[in-house]
Amino acid sequence: NMVIQQNTKVRLWGRGNVNTTISVVASWNKKTFTTVSNDKGDWELWIETPCADYTLRQIEISDGEKLVIDNVLVGEVWLCSGQSNMEMPLKGFQNCPVEGGNESIATSGAWKNKIRFVTVPWTEKLIPQESCSGQWKCSLPENAQWFSAVGYYYAQMMNKVLDVPIGIISCSWGGSTIEGWLPERILTKYPDIDLSLAKEKKGMQCLRPMIMYNGMLHPLHRFTIKGFLWYQGESNVDKYNVYGERLQTMVRLWREEWNLGDLPFYYVEIAPYQYASHLKAQRFREEQFKAQFLIPNSGLISTNDLVEPYEQTNIHPKNKSEVGKRLAYMALSQTYAIKGIYSRGPEYKSHQVKNNKIILSFNHADDGFSRLEGIDGFEVAGSDRKFFRASVKVLYDERKLEVFSENVKEPVAVRYCFHNFMPGNTANQMELPIVPFRTDSWE
Repeated sequence: NMVIQQNTKVRLWGRGNVNTTISVVASWNKKTFTTVSNDKGDWELWIETPCADYTLRQIEISDGEKLVIDNVLVGEVWLCSGQSNMEMPLKGFQNCPVEGGNESIATSGAWKNKIRFVTVPWTEKLIPQESCSGQWKCSLPENAQWFSAVGYYYAQMMNKVLDVPIGIISCSWGGSTIEGWLPERILTKYPDIDLSLAKEKKGMQCLRPMIMYNGMLHPLHRFTIKGFLWYQGESNVDKYNVYGERLQTMVRLWREEWNLGDLPFYYVEIAPYQYASHLKAQRFREEQFKAQFLIPNSGLISTNDLVEPYEQTNIHPKNKSEVGKRLAYMALSQTYAIKGIYSRGPEYKSHQVKNNKIILSFNHADDGFSRLEGIDGFEVAGSDRKFFRASVKVLYDERKLEVFSENVKEPVAVRYCFHNFMPGNTANQMELPIVPFRTDSWE
């Protein structure tokens, strides 16, 4: 039931009889590819793949005994990874529904030969593994209920636009830290990481370093993919000052392991949530935003507007459809170079103090903003560093925002949704939200 990457060479591998010729024949070109297994029976080879379509294919493998892999589609393959908001299935979690999840499950059969999923189960290992569990599943209600909701909605949008089969490899573990997805050789360089915790069987398993990398991620590195999707960070909010560098390191490592060049890496800003008062999620989001400028061929989508007020204590916001779509917009625009698709919301560019007001300029707001009235989330402060809620006026002709407060006579700084929990309500004309920001560098 798998999907393999189109228009390239993909790697097949396995284990058979030792020192034996292995032959592979693909139904789309009838060519025979051969290699010889080693003294352990391990073998590996590359085969050419055609352009994507909806024809069901077969791959025949033989070491003297024939094995047929059937119901294969050729399309686009993406790896989704992270923690629970990426893992969250269409059926949701207890007390945490996915908006429209039941309808998506009910209609999933319409995507039977368009979307395929494999979900890697939680697997903890202390050394890198060569294989892992997981089965490719067709999009049907009994299967789709367990599909990553973000991954599913991403796949739907990609299929609608590209009109090719989409394969999603879902490899996530709820609550995992970024250090869980890094190998020991990297983690030994981090003084704050206690590698003995990887062997600890008590406490929260999801917080153990390196076990996800060893048991779930590394076994996938030979499967040819188009790119990575990442939604993680809630478990690293307390280490915001090192997250950007570690994310950069992780992406570099993953790309080296796949050895397919600078595979695109698109990731999700963590949503507003009422963390404990000593945690600074706003600083974490700031580091997430900065990281995309350190990582080549990457991009971040903001989710600041996708949380309802009542969800301030729910770490799993229900709106996963829009998250998946925004990731797809970024991939379609940046990876597939489809013109006319917008993928970024307004990002703070510069500001100017004029009388008792501050004029804000943005990138990605060339056509203006999504509303003229009722803009929330902006605060201004004077040199005393005391922030007050700001009024906002849209400067229509200039495509800028003017912010001010009667409580601040000489403003010097502006912040937008720079709190643990402060959803925004303003976007650009394409309804992509303003990314939270601050103009100051105060703690």
